[in-house]
Amino acid sequence: MMKRAIYALWAVLSMALISGCGYHVGSLAHPQLKTVGVAPVVNNTTAYNVSAQVRGLLCECFMTDGSLKLVDVSKADCIVYTKVTNVTFAQVSWASRKRYSATDEDEYMPDQWRADISIEYSVVMPGRVTPLKSGSVKGSAEFDAGGDLETGRINAIQQAGYEAAKRVVTALTEGW
Repeated sequence: MMKRAIYALWAVLSMALISGCGYHVGSLAHPQLKTVGVAPVVNNTTAYNVSAQVRGLLCECFMTDGSLKLVDVSKADCIVYTKVTNVTFAQVSWASRKRYSATDEDEYMPDQWRADISIEYSVVMPGRVTPLKSGSVKGSAEFDAGGDLETGRINAIQQAGYEAAKRVVTALTEGW
């Protein structure tokens, strides 16, 4: 009786191993791509230092993902070219504050903002004219007005840029 149970279990396990489950373990990137380089980012906006931030965030996201090895552009199997096309800020919510004056009216001021960033990208293999992949992505982040609005804006641009950079990396490593 025990032998039959062992044989049955062995048969079921061998059938499961032979048939497979359809899952893929490892990178889903294009099979020819092993390394990636990130070209300097073009900034077509008036936001300060966005190109350096986005390039650093793209490099960080590629290293974190691990599907492709980040190398110098001159040694890469493919190069990611990016362009920041838009950075905007919008008020998300308002807060009222009692204004003590002759009229005693309430004063409304924005207390939460959203930063949006738009990025166009193309992935090119060295020596080829047509890109392997191209597209556009967006990222956004909300921030409080706080005491220093400009610091909040800079941090929100970085957070929105990180979200957009993750989308570029995902499109390259999982979009095939």
